[in-house]
Amino acid sequence: MKTLSLNKGWICNGQAITLPHDAQISEKRSKDTSNGGHGYFPGGVYTYEKTFTAPTEWEGRDILIEFEGVYKNATVSLNGNELCFHAYGYTGFFAELSGLHYGGENTLTVVADNSRLPNSRWYSGSGIYRPVWLHICEKGGLRPESVKISTVSIHPAVVKIESPVSVKADVDGITGEGTSFELTIPDAKLWSDETPYLYTAKITAGDGDSMKIPFGIREIKWSNKGLFINGKETLLRGGCVHHDSGILGAATYAESEERRVRILKENGFNAIRSSHNPASKAMLDACDKYGMYVMDETFDMWYNRKNPYDYGVDFEKCWEADTAAMVERDFNHPSVVLYSIGNEVAEPAEAKGVETGRKMVELCHRLDPTRPVTCGTNLMIIGRAAKGQGIYQDGEQKTGGGEGKPEKEGQNASLMFNIMASFVGSGMNKGGNSKKVDALTTPFLDSLDIAGYNYGSGRYPLEAKAHPDRVVFGSETFPQDIWKNWQMVKKYPYLIGDFMWTSWDYLGEAGIGAWSYTGGMPFNRPYPWILAGAGVIDILGNPDGSCKYASTVWGLEDKPVIAVKPANHPGVRPSKSVWRGTNAILSWSWDGCEGNRTEVEVYSDQTTVELYLNGRNLGKKKLRECKAIYKVKYAPGILIAIAYDASGKETGRSVLTSARGPFRIAVRPEKQEVQPGEIVYIPIQIEGENEIVESNADRRLTVSVEGGELLAFGSANPCHEEQYHTGSFTTYYGRALAVVRSGVAGTVKVNASDGRDTVSAQIPIA
Repeated sequence: MKTLSLNKGWICNGQAITLPHDAQISEKRSKDTSNGGHGYFPGGVYTYEKTFTAPTEWEGRDILIEFEGVYKNATVSLNGNELCFHAYGYTGFFAELSGLHYGGENTLTVVADNSRLPNSRWYSGSGIYRPVWLHICEKGGLRPESVKISTVSIHPAVVKIESPVSVKADVDGITGEGTSFELTIPDAKLWSDETPYLYTAKITAGDGDSMKIPFGIREIKWSNKGLFINGKETLLRGGCVHHDSGILGAATYAESEERRVRILKENGFNAIRSSHNPASKAMLDACDKYGMYVMDETFDMWYNRKNPYDYGVDFEKCWEADTAAMVERDFNHPSVVLYSIGNEVAEPAEAKGVETGRKMVELCHRLDPTRPVTCGTNLMIIGRAAKGQGIYQDGEQKTGGGEGKPEKEGQNASLMFNIMASFVGSGMNKGGNSKKVDALTTPFLDSLDIAGYNYGSGRYPLEAKAHPDRVVFGSETFPQDIWKNWQMVKKYPYLIGDFMWTSWDYLGEAGIGAWSYTGGMPFNRPYPWILAGAGVIDILGNPDGSCKYASTVWGLEDKPVIAVKPANHPGVRPSKSVWRGTNAILSWSWDGCEGNRTEVEVYSDQTTVELYLNGRNLGKKKLRECKAIYKVKYAPGILIAIAYDASGKETGRSVLTSARGPFRIAVRPEKQEVQPGEIVYIPIQIEGENEIVESNADRRLTVSVEGGELLAFGSANPCHEEQYHTGSFTTYYGRALAVVRSGVAGTVKVNASDGRDTVSAQIPIA
């Protein structure tokens, strides 16, 4: 089998483009367009065309085209003849290119229809946003994703290879042959988050067709004693992520997914929940490489829509094929340790919903008996639905006075949930504590291998007595609850981990996690809000105080961490979100803010901490829940935190320094050399002479590229009217980011200008 990239040479609505491509991110946002869930972007119908020649040597073979992701309602045609239709925007699909003109030109047409809004609770993007591949296969031979490799045992290491056709497999010189056979790997290196070792199986069919499959040897076991990877108890330090790539929109590049996984791993996470749809292939590849466990999720909704035009319209006729597409694609990825069949669905409040869930679990088990199945279950939502107070019902918000009382139709259902959550706050964690809700949810939860609780931490201490055989984890939690949650994760063997909402910020659900100094309700913030503001790592990849607080709680920081609430809003009380416990960032550089009161948060897992500002002792404080808070008047200079253990011995110190001297533009590529056509990330910052980023001297910058293509330029500002594709953007807290595709030879030169000064950086192309 030969596989070719089919990403170049496309035309979308008259414009030449290279895939992956998000057609929506360059659309003009408007307060009259869509809603805050979509980030105020319009939808549309996008027609992609590609003309190519099919060599005569392809004749007599099966030619398959693979789309990793098209959002949404994709119609694929070849030479004017429709080949297939695929509704779901997040699963890959294949089509056989029947009717090819061999030795002549062919025209491939893909129409992506994302015109009916709202159809998502977050920014979805539009068009062919993931890569496209062409597979040339022998008749009746190997097909993509047709060969399955699973771990039979780890002592000794035995793997099983299954194929629909007879094949020969070679793993480091160990060979076997047939349609189902086992290989024993001597002195095997096991795959885990700490040792992500990958093997490669060379698979050859009798007709000469071949493929290479990376895989890991690892064992998953679970019980009320915990989750065990390769026999070792494993606690999931998890974060939820959405699919978008920040300033790139929904376009999925391998380099972007690898960068995100690497940054998450560097900041202490060892698990990702793909929310609320199957992850990209590139993300799974990166998780395999870096050792990141994955909870891969099918859908955000079942047959009850959460928005009028979402996947709920297609669920009952498509869920089996789309679930199978995820499981079959994921099978050989060692990083995938959990399949999730949904997120906060209310359907299990009724018998039909329980049966639907059971069928989905059975399908996953039939296709892959090696992995546990879960669901992100909000106990409160199911409890309310059973009383006639359902939040989600056919895409309309339902409000009203409870059981037996009439409901009123309102705005989209996502808004209703966010309003309710904002007022209930952390009280939502106890929404499933009652015996009535427990009895109601038990039939569904008992059908799962592992129960995922969204904002249900109140149930954790109760489960040992109420459900002694149940294994649970926090599938979605508030970041500020990490200390309380992690104490319970360490205490209760059946509680295997925690996934915060969210580990990485995302487009859409405008302002759901943001702290705003301009007022307004802390949910569904008005245009021009664009980002959720809920991520402990911003869309550029910068961790904030919440992120470092989590890594401190996890015991991964060897020094205290200093985080500072913005000092440039004196006397203004921010409008706070329930999804964010602090807006502190890792900066002590606030130009023009001398004398302004602010709060300094110091995180440490030691006993006490001491803070110094410019040599002046601001006091020693006892750490509570790994945190101490100081009220401080800002003064430029040096802030030092020192941590002490119970005996009073210093265990570590950290420093934050203010930017000094005239501020200037700095262009700092993350790589010193790039390959032809590679995607490279280039932070562009406002710094002092000491190379410290200044947080309160933002400028509008313009970026241009020579020897490459500027794909996006922007900042992490959650509320703005600028566009990421124009090359002009204002920094936010001193930071911005350019994403560039390199040319084929020479150097990539990136220029950044504020209209007065221009600074450049060059990157050699290898």
